[in-house]
Amino acid sequence: MLLLCGEMTMSNIDTELLRALPKAELHLHLEGTLEPELMFALAERNEITLPYDSVEALRDAYEFGNLQDFLNLYYQGAAVLQSEEDFYDLTLAYLARCAEDGVVHVEPFFDPQTHTARAITMACQFRGILRALEEGHKRWGITSRLILSFLRHLSEEDAVVTLQQALPWREHFVAVGLDSSEKGNPPEKFQRVFDQVRALGLKAVAHAGEEGPADYIAQALDLLKVVRIDHGVRCTEDEQLVKRLIDQQIPLTVCPLSNVRLKVFSQMSDHNIMQLLKRGMCVTINSDDPAYFGGYLLDNFLAVRDAIGMSKAEAVQLARNSLTASFMDSETLTQHLSRLEQLAQQG
Repeated sequence: MLLLCGEMTMSNIDTELLRALPKAELHLHLEGTLEPELMFALAERNEITLPYDSVEALRDAYEFGNLQDFLNLYYQGAAVLQSEEDFYDLTLAYLARCAEDGVVHVEPFFDPQTHTARAITMACQFRGILRALEEGHKRWGITSRLILSFLRHLSEEDAVVTLQQALPWREHFVAVGLDSSEKGNPPEKFQRVFDQVRALGLKAVAHAGEEGPADYIAQALDLLKVVRIDHGVRCTEDEQLVKRLIDQQIPLTVCPLSNVRLKVFSQMSDHNIMQLLKRGMCVTINSDDPAYFGGYLLDNFLAVRDAIGMSKAEAVQLARNSLTASFMDSETLTQHLSRLEQLAQQG
């Protein structure tokens, strides 16, 4: 149940309590967690020469004018991922950060086409990622559901081939997503392959309404039949769409630091996430590509809190939204919600 806005006007939540709240991360690209230090280490392991002299020089390149500027560097960095061990190291490093931030469940995306285009097999990717997710559960109790994503700047035919290549691993991923360059690549471009996705019993999610218009959100809902919208912050361009998102409680996996770094909003204080929350929308906070955008999940919560304000009640609602919008099993969900309510009642 959404808390009344009148309950969301208290002082900002304490950092350590915010860390303690059980949270799920629903919008995270594994390739986007490739920190410069690990990128250099993997480049050395795989005898790849990077076009940067140092970690510092690489970090200096993380100034983006738009989504495409970021994607150019993102795909360049992904080239260091060559082996099963590389994907394992990448994923486990991300989970270690999750453990520090109080993240109890993750639903990471990965982009197989980024790697199969370089002759990195689907098996190599899955084995490394799945082994790390299992290790993360053993070490920190973090549960997971993996999401395979199509690159929307490529053809629908390429997406169909990718889906077929992934079928031997069908039991290891629960949903299919759509990411990469949004402008000029509307959801309708992928309607037929998403029909196949749903016929296989897989859930569908899609990036929409980040750089693309509000109409892309409607297309993702109506044509791709998605159950979550990744980003979605431009929904406010269409008041009827906003009402629909509220009425149907369609989750939006919002990524505040990403939105600012990619100039969707000029500064964090301009972000609309808390307005959407107050209106009753099922918004969640996520980190997107934290190695490139300056922060993991807790960093995103803190950035919103410090720039806009976030009461304890609002933080609890955001955490609750992340849990209920996830694909975790009902027993695990009940346990986390119970813990969340205990913390909500303290002090």
